[in-house]
Amino acid sequence: MLEYISIIITAIFVNNIVFAQFLGICPFIGVSRKLSSAVGMGAAVTFVMVLATTVTWLLQSYVLDPLGLAFMQTIVFILVIAALVQMLEIILKKIAPALYSALGVFLPLITTNCAVLGVAIEVIRKSYNLGESVVYAFAIAVGFTMAISIFAGIREQLTLASVPKAMKGVPIALICAGLLAMAFMGFSGIKIG
Repeated sequence: MLEYISIIITAIFVNNIVFAQFLGICPFIGVSRKLSSAVGMGAAVTFVMVLATTVTWLLQSYVLDPLGLAFMQTIVFILVIAALVQMLEIILKKIAPALYSALGVFLPLITTNCAVLGVAIEVIRKSYNLGESVVYAFAIAVGFTMAISIFAGIREQLTLASVPKAMKGVPIALICAGLLAMAFMGFSGIKIG
């Protein structure tokens, strides 16, 4: 149990996917203009990341490794993630049209989100079992959602602030992202267990 708590706290705070591992930066910058968009993207990433990590872990453990095809990992994982996102989009369109329209553009964006692929590869590299992999993927996605939501809140406040013309938009956003990353570095000394 302590091992799972350690995985959760480390994944969310210490090794935050955005601030420590620098994965998922494109949606972090691109979809963080409004808090509602950021939360929607975070929810979509959470669902896809957990599902993709589960499927890719099973493929690695029961297909690629036994057949000696571990060198095909990256290509297979990319194809699996793209297929999962497309299947999810079709299923949501049929079963839950309200949820499908709420997620809107976020689902196709997840296909190109390197954080999803990064987590799928990371759980294999760390030799996690299936339970640890799912917990890790969920915690990483929570950390991503937290990071993008905090950043969206800051960006919404920046629209009300008096920012020099040369710094408006992306420049001030990148400075704020750097400050957030430095703030999250404060968690790097946390040791559990």
